[in-house]
Amino acid sequence: MSIDRDTFENTDEDELADLSVPDQVLGFLAANEHRAFKAREIASQIGADEGAVSTALSRLKDRNLVEHKATYWAVTDDAERLDGYSGYERATDLFNEQLGDEDTESWREHAPSEPHPSVENEQ
Repeated sequence: MSIDRDTFENTDEDELADLSVPDQVLGFLAANEHRAFKAREIASQIGADEGAVSTALSRLKDRNLVEHKATYWAVTDDAERLDGYSGYERATDLFNEQLGDEDTESWREHAPSEPHPSVENEQ
């Protein structure tokens, strides 16, 4: 995963230590928690080898941190389990540092007023 030049120059070496592939995979899936991806898509997004990503996904599944259906993978919706995984916290901190914290109000301002057509109306 690349970083910008400013981060490279202004961040100490310990903070720049590479995340492990499982940490990168979990961080990516957590950042995209409402979507599921194929292993090759994840590999492409985080700049890792597809084989390493597939191995990481299998290990994360064994720890119940990700879910798998057909060829798609998604982060677990068990917040307690995620919070208990130390790599998740480190990945989240690094993503927030690089990309900034999420602004809930900004999301709400840009959210559609109507539900997506794929969402069934439960009324």
